[in-house]
Formats: sequence, structure tokens, C-alpha cells
Amino acid sequence: MSKFFINHIALSVKDVDKSILFYQKLFDLNEIENTASNSKTRWLSLGDDKQLHLIPRPNASISTNKAVHFALTTSEFENFVLRLKKLNIEYSDWLGTALKDYIRKDGIQQVYFQDPDAYWIEVNNDV
Repeated sequence: MSKFFINHIALSVKDVDKSILFYQKLFDLNEIENTASNSKTRWLSLGDDKQLHLIPRPNASISTNKAVHFALTTSEFENFVLRLKKLNIEYSDWLGTALKDYIRKDGIQQVYFQDPDAYWIEVNNDV
């Protein structure tokens, strides 16, 4: 059987410029060239040849719940939580307790928060 790897995450966003600023400010992501088309879709590098594609859909109805999320990991978890606080981004644990991180049974810490289009993002320290 072939091996599969994550290539990119694609999100429909109402305001691509606002979303680009959010992801760049919070994660220090670099914008890269959209090599697939001449559309207004913009790409950000997640490192290791992984990408985040932000597809403008100003009239789309976007509805998710916390179980539908993507997760990023960092060895600088405590610094990242401080960054969330500095940027006034509300976060919670899995159960929804505001301004609280969660420690899983396996010892991994995690927080959840939403981007400008209400997509859920998890950041953890499972490095």
C-alpha cells in the first residue's frame, strides 16, 4: 500500500486578507506563491512542504464544531499561550473552559481557539 502524507489544509474564508493577517500574526507563517492558479486563493507555508490554502468565499456559510479542527504542535507551548493572551485571542480546553489549557491522559498539553471564520484550531506540545 502507498504511504500518504499531509500536503495542505484548505479553508474557505470570508475575507482572505483578514485571514492571512491572522495566521501570519499568530503563527509567523510566510506567504508563498499560489502555483496552482491565478485565483485570489492565497497560500501560507506551514514548513516541511506543508501549506495552508485560504480560499476566498465571501458568501459561504461556514459552520463547524470543535471536533472538526486541525492541530499544530510546538515545543514552545507556554510561549504560544502567552502569545494568545497578548493578542487577546480567546482559547479554552477541550471542555470549553475559557483561558485554560488541557493536559491529555498521555501528558500532552493543548489549547483550542477559533480563527476569524470560526474554524477550530488546536495547538499542542506533542513534538
